[in-house]
Amino acid sequence: MNFFPGSMRGGALHPVFSEQSIPLRSRRNTLVAPPVYAQDEGRGWQETVGPASVPSAWLRAVPLCHVAGRCAARLPSSKARFRGYLCPLTGPGSGLFLVQDCIKPVKVDKRPGSGVAKIHIEDDGSYFQVTQDGGTRRLEKAKVSLNDCLACSGCVTSAETVLITQQSHEELRKALDANKMAAPRQQKLVVVSVSPQSRASLAARLQLSPTDTARKLTAFFKTLGVHFVFDTAFSRNFSLLESQREFVRRFRGQADSTQALPMLASACPGWICYAEKTHGSFIIPHISTARSPQQVMGALVKDFLAQQQHLTPDKIYHVTVMPCYDKKLEASRPDFFNQEHQTRDVDCVLTTGEVFKLLEEEGVSLSELEPAPLDSLPSGVSAEEPTSHRGGGSGGYLEHVFRHAARELFGIHVAEVTYRPLRNKDFQEVTLEQGGQVLLRFAAAYGLRNIQSLVQKLKRGRCPYHYVEVMACPAGCLNGGGQLKAPDTPGRELLQQVERLYGLVRTEVPEDAPGVRELYGRWLQGEASERAGRLLHTQYHAVEKASSGLSIRW
Repeated sequence: MNFFPGSMRGGALHPVFSEQSIPLRSRRNTLVAPPVYAQDEGRGWQETVGPASVPSAWLRAVPLCHVAGRCAARLPSSKARFRGYLCPLTGPGSGLFLVQDCIKPVKVDKRPGSGVAKIHIEDDGSYFQVTQDGGTRRLEKAKVSLNDCLACSGCVTSAETVLITQQSHEELRKALDANKMAAPRQQKLVVVSVSPQSRASLAARLQLSPTDTARKLTAFFKTLGVHFVFDTAFSRNFSLLESQREFVRRFRGQADSTQALPMLASACPGWICYAEKTHGSFIIPHISTARSPQQVMGALVKDFLAQQQHLTPDKIYHVTVMPCYDKKLEASRPDFFNQEHQTRDVDCVLTTGEVFKLLEEEGVSLSELEPAPLDSLPSGVSAEEPTSHRGGGSGGYLEHVFRHAARELFGIHVAEVTYRPLRNKDFQEVTLEQGGQVLLRFAAAYGLRNIQSLVQKLKRGRCPYHYVEVMACPAGCLNGGGQLKAPDTPGRELLQQVERLYGLVRTEVPEDAPGVRELYGRWLQGEASERAGRLLHTQYHAVEKASSGLSIRW
C-alpha cells in the first residue's frame, strides 16, 4: 500500500492514496513512497510514479474509509470519485481521507524494474492501465460489501451515494406498490418507526414544531399506504432501562465478572462495527449488550405487534427512519435475522435525507398536510404528542445510567448532571463525589478521534471511567450523516437549530413511560426473564482481520 502526492493545486501538493504492490519504506518520522502526479491532459487523468515523502504525523488513527465527501471539492466533480486524499485535519489530529463512492482502489500490476506505472481514467469512471508500449488494459473495481465495511461514520455516513440495495426509499416504494397489487391475504402490514433525531432535523428544515412534524409525517406515510407510524422514543425506554440494570450488575460483580468495566454504550452501530473490526476480542467485553432503540423497536414490531395482529413476523414490512447510514448496516446484522420466518427485525432503513427526497418525489409539502393522530404500540395508551428523554441528542444514555447507578449503588439522588468538557467539546466527564471521594466517573466520547483516545487508554490500563457514552459522529446523533443539510445555513448554526427543536419535546423517565411496565409483564414475562434477555439484548463478534495491504494497525 502506498500514499501518493497528487495534483499541484494552488501551490499545494495534495497527497493521494493508491493501492499498489510497491512496499512502503519508513524513515524516522517520514513514510517514503512513490507518488502519483496527476495531470489533466484533456481526455482523462494521467499519472506518473516518482519519489516523495509523506509525514507520518498525517497517519493518525483514522480508519481508511473516513470522510468521503469533504475533500472532494478540491478536484473537478468528474474526478472526485477516484481521488483519495491523505490530508491533515484541522487542529491537533490528522487523518486519512478516502474520497470515492465506497469502492476499493483498483490494483495495478507493476513489474520489478519498471520505473513508471500509468492509469488512465475516462470521464465515465472507467480505469485503464497504460503499459510502457502504449497498450491499455481495463481494470475492474472491487465493490465493498457490508461485511467489508468498517462503518466508521466516514464514507458510509458522509458519502452522497451509498449503494446498499435493500436499504432505500425506492425499496419502500416497491413494497408499497406490491401491497397495492397483491390479494388481501397476501398483503403485508407496513410499519414505519421514526427516530426523534430525524424528526428534529425535518422540523428544522421545514420550520415546524416537533409535534406538528410528527403528526404530519404520520399523515404522509399513511397516504402512501403505511398502516402504523411509531416513535422510537418508546423503544428507547427499554434500551435505557436495560443499560441501567446492566451497568449496576457489572459494577456490583466487577471482581468476578467476564463483562468488564468501563461499560461502553452500544446504541451507535458505527462504533460497534469499528470496535468489532478494529479491536475485536479486546474491546467486546466492555460493550453493553443492550440493543439499540432501532433494534428494540424491531423486536417490538416483529414480535409483540405481530402477536397483537395475529400475524407471523414475515407478514410485516418494518421501516425505520434514522439520522445516519450506519443504521442500515445495523439492521443487516445476522443477529437480527429471524431464521424461522426468514425475515429481519428491520427490513428497510431510511435516512432523514431519504425521507425528504421521498417527499420531494411525491410532490408533497409536509407543512400543508393535515396532521394525523400518532400511533402507540401498547393498547389503551394514547399518544397525543411525541416524547423524548433527558441527556442530549444521542439518547441520554450517560445521564440515565448515571442517575440510576447513583441511586441504586450509593443511595444518592442526582438532581442535575454537570458535564465537564475535557480535551474538546466532544469529550466530557461527569463524576459523583462524596466526602472528597469519587464514587462514579462517567464520560461521553463523540467522534472517532476521541474514541481512539479512549481505546488507547483502555489498552494501557489508564482508563479511569466506569461508563462511557460512545458515538461515532462528532456532536452525536443529531449530527448524523443522514441528517438534512441546508446549503444556505452554516453547519454549526443548523445543528444548534436541530438541538433546540429536539429539546422542545416533553421528556419522561423510562420507568414511568406509559405502557413500559405493561409490556415488561405481558410481553417479556418479567424484567430479568430469559425472553427479555433474548429480545432486548444482543452479542458482538470479533472480525478476523484480512491479510491485505489495507490491514493497517492503528
